[in-house]
Amino acid sequence: MALIDIAEVAKRSGVPASTLRFYEERGLIRAIGRRGLRRTFDADIFDRLSLIALGRVAGFSLAEIGGMLGPDGAPAIDRAMLQAKADGIDRTIRRLTALRDGLRHAADCPAPRHADCPTFQRLRAVAAGRARR
Repeated sequence: MALIDIAEVAKRSGVPASTLRFYEERGLIRAIGRRGLRRTFDADIFDRLSLIALGRVAGFSLAEIGGMLGPDGAPAIDRAMLQAKADGIDRTIRRLTALRDGLRHAADCPAPRHADCPTFQRLRAVAAGRARR
């Protein structure tokens, strides 16, 4: 089993050593020893870091990611949590698509003033309703 020190892990993964230490404090990764003052990791650290990165890109918190990474190194992924996150992303996409379309309409609207444009007025009403929540 090849041991890789923290500096090499940081270099090869692009994850700063400070972040690696933070992940270790949070229980997301585990050093398996030390070489002098430097932590050492097993080669599977890169797989674990890629799962953490994927979780972060998907919008999961570190606590949620930690819950999906089993202590033995094998992922224990909650499929219902993945489905809920995907549903949330779908809602965000719909909201952002409507916003994009509204902005494009407002930019291209032939009305002399935006206040005269019915589509722009509907956008304002929707935005005002969300702001009150």
